[in-house]
Amino acid sequence: MNIGEKLSFLRSKNGVSQETLADALGISRQTVSKWELGQSVPDAENVVALSDYFKVSTDFLLKDLSPVSEEKNLDRIVIEFLNSASDLDKISKELVDIARDGIVDEEEKLRLYDMIKTVDEIIPAISEIKSLLDM
Repeated sequence: MNIGEKLSFLRSKNGVSQETLADALGISRQTVSKWELGQSVPDAENVVALSDYFKVSTDFLLKDLSPVSEEKNLDRIVIEFLNSASDLDKISKELVDIARDGIVDEEEKLRLYDMIKTVDEIIPAISEIKSLLDM
């Protein structure tokens, strides 16, 4: 997992928008978006600020850690999926908000991109559950 993926994960986990994070760091929302998309990386000062903001180590942010491979059982997979339920609820609310607005501008496009990315992360868990249930 690279720094952009970690930032996206931390924001999602903490319910923080790109705009909110950008405001807290005194940068633009586009800068946060570029970090998450891997188009650029934060400088040392911003890495420290991100570490403080999310209360994680700079090592966690900077080191490209690959998850340790371990066999997952159905209980663990279902728990991981259920942990995503709040993400799905958030996506529903954001889609209603976008539909109410009726205009898909650049900000909404980025929000939609984040929603699709979240759903893409959830789909493998659903597939694993299905395979373990022999569906």
